[in-house]
Amino acid sequence: MATVQDRKYVGQSVEKVDALERVTGRAQYGADLYMSGMLHAKALRSPYAHARIKNIDTSKAEQVEGVKAVITHKDLPVPSDTATSFGGELMIALKDLQRLTMAHDKALFDGHTVAVVAATSPDVAEQAASLIQVEYEPLPPVGDVVSAMDDSAALLHEDLFTKTLGDPPTKASNVATYLEDGRGDMEQAWKDSDVVVEDTYDTLMVHQGYLEPQACVARVDGDGTVNIWTSNQGTYNVQRQLSALLDLPQDKMIVTPMEIGGGFGGKIYTILEPLAILLSKKSGGAPVKMVMDRNEVFRGTGPGSPAHLTVKVGAKNDGTITGCYVRMVYDAGAFPGSPIAGATVVSFGPYKCENMRLEAYDVVTNKPRVQAYRAPGGTPVGFAVETVMDMVAEKVGMDPLQFRKHNAVVEGDLMTNNRPLNSIGLTEMLDEIEKHPCWTSTLEGPNRGRGLAIGFWLGATLTSSSVIMVHADGTVTVTTGQVDLTGIRTTMKQMTAEELQIPIEDVNVRVVDTNSAPYTDLSAGSRSTWTQSIAIQRAAESAISQMKAHAAEQLKVEPEDVEYADRRFWVREDPEQAMGWFDVARNSVRRGNGPVCGEGSVTRVQSAPTFGANVADVEVDPGTGKVKLLRYTCFQDVGCAINPVQVEGQIQGGAVQGIGWSLYEYYHYDEKGVMRNPSLLDYRMPTALDLPMIDTVLIEKPASEGPYGARGVGEVPIVPPPGAIANAIYQATGVRMNKLPMTPENVFWALKDNGNGK
Repeated sequence: MATVQDRKYVGQSVEKVDALERVTGRAQYGADLYMSGMLHAKALRSPYAHARIKNIDTSKAEQVEGVKAVITHKDLPVPSDTATSFGGELMIALKDLQRLTMAHDKALFDGHTVAVVAATSPDVAEQAASLIQVEYEPLPPVGDVVSAMDDSAALLHEDLFTKTLGDPPTKASNVATYLEDGRGDMEQAWKDSDVVVEDTYDTLMVHQGYLEPQACVARVDGDGTVNIWTSNQGTYNVQRQLSALLDLPQDKMIVTPMEIGGGFGGKIYTILEPLAILLSKKSGGAPVKMVMDRNEVFRGTGPGSPAHLTVKVGAKNDGTITGCYVRMVYDAGAFPGSPIAGATVVSFGPYKCENMRLEAYDVVTNKPRVQAYRAPGGTPVGFAVETVMDMVAEKVGMDPLQFRKHNAVVEGDLMTNNRPLNSIGLTEMLDEIEKHPCWTSTLEGPNRGRGLAIGFWLGATLTSSSVIMVHADGTVTVTTGQVDLTGIRTTMKQMTAEELQIPIEDVNVRVVDTNSAPYTDLSAGSRSTWTQSIAIQRAAESAISQMKAHAAEQLKVEPEDVEYADRRFWVREDPEQAMGWFDVARNSVRRGNGPVCGEGSVTRVQSAPTFGANVADVEVDPGTGKVKLLRYTCFQDVGCAINPVQVEGQIQGGAVQGIGWSLYEYYHYDEKGVMRNPSLLDYRMPTALDLPMIDTVLIEKPASEGPYGARGVGEVPIVPPPGAIANAIYQATGVRMNKLPMTPENVFWALKDNGNGK
């Protein structure tokens, strides 16, 4: 492996290999696929948040000219193993995935799929779907986690009993899971504290905001082979879900990845794919395309989870944290599976604390079942914890940065899950903040403030695999099943060229279907580049080993006597006896050995924790409550930036999404549980006009695993923004914000309720 000093491609800002195709419109997304005889599918969705379905009459829809198939939940097979769970970052039980795919006896959220029509055109399908008659019995909607936990709340599932480490409950409830963890002595911690701060926080449901809506095409062939073309975050993930959901053998399913226009964790479950397969099968094997419109994306897919949180922190007068407590209630939507596991790990992740208690509740409500959204669970709890930490720092008379430096975890300290941290760069990151102009400069003017917040993410591992094939002309093709969500083809190209020591233009990376690549888990959890760096290294080692064997055969020595570097193989004891990369590749084929094919995979390795921090300068208009961002700087320990420009883009994008969560975005539900802003016009996301330049500072403290010490970078950038902005608003106004988003209306009334601030 090349050292940092002599790396040629890793660490360089290489242009994305798919950039030209994307900007010229040549990239093929799910909605771009067309096949002869293709049908188009449209869904009928529930207008109620909670209703019993008493009858579904599809007869009128079936009589419309051009309609080829209509399905309801009765067309879904009964799964053979309902205990199976899927998901990756947010798990969902198979029985719940089936009821999420199509409403059975009850519609559980506004937008829940009730029936689907396949017809010769989208217009015919939509017209026919509108003719389906459904008899509903409206039920009281459960709109938020606090009311859901009340004994008088309507039950979403009569068979849902809280999972807990204690005695199993005998009464059904809307609480799916209760987790409790911690360490130390909390009573003593509070006694030892000179200062104790406690406060409660609320966040609302938000959407990932990917540009491309969910889309897929399915075709069932005459021999029973099921072909799926989809914009999902994991092809093997789709294959496993569909196999269990539709009771189909995996060897009869070929899942082909299309280009994906953003996901951020929101394209992990199979929402459309099972419907398209059933319709294709019912219509005699015709290919069926299903594409959501934006209204359906908002109402019928998995958004990010809202939460209700209480945080309590104690400290001594010297700033040392003595005790940390958090009670987290996360909204799962209609089916269990909110991100409480990730939230507990993230919560106090940046801080040393011997005494800690964490309580977490996974609660169901009449909203769409949530999916992951960059560091799932991290943003709400990060907002709450970072605001309280600022309050504690103020109480003990410490600068917010110095307070965090005083309590920052280092290698060997315990995480909240009581596992020791490996190599991390938190203190180095805080040192960079201390000397950066974003912190040292003077912020002048009225109603202006500067805020700081830290974020943490543990990182996922799972399985990644790649195959390196060396062709007779010396060029290389890398095949993988890793869906290219964030530029993985480019970074894999860089890493392959680095490991093989060949020109980067001689490497081609192909993301292929499930019949053509070894098993690879989904692209999520900031794992793809990091785990693929290990898989690529192993595949390259295998390929070079084979090339050495071929060279040894031609040089008439043993393979262990052959050395390799810079496209040259030579005999260790006689360097003049040598062959070039091209000659070995060509002759290996000519001599009947076939092309060299190196395989590499990684299953589970020690995770690479990641820390990020944001510094925000804001100006608040006390007359309107509008918050203007004046300056925004992101710091992050990335381990090793394989492709710095892509890393910066990930950090900037995550920060913008976090800013949207902080100031603008939320699902607006009325008292009946119906979403009132399911469009990009009414669901307010930030634009370039709302944002300053997002500056990035990369800290490169190598992780303990992987050939380059890289860390995943995609998750943690979304965690610090709410805390940084809320703390900046406080510095500007003297008023603490406890709810997200901090819209002009919410800020205005917070100021009014607190005597107009300072």
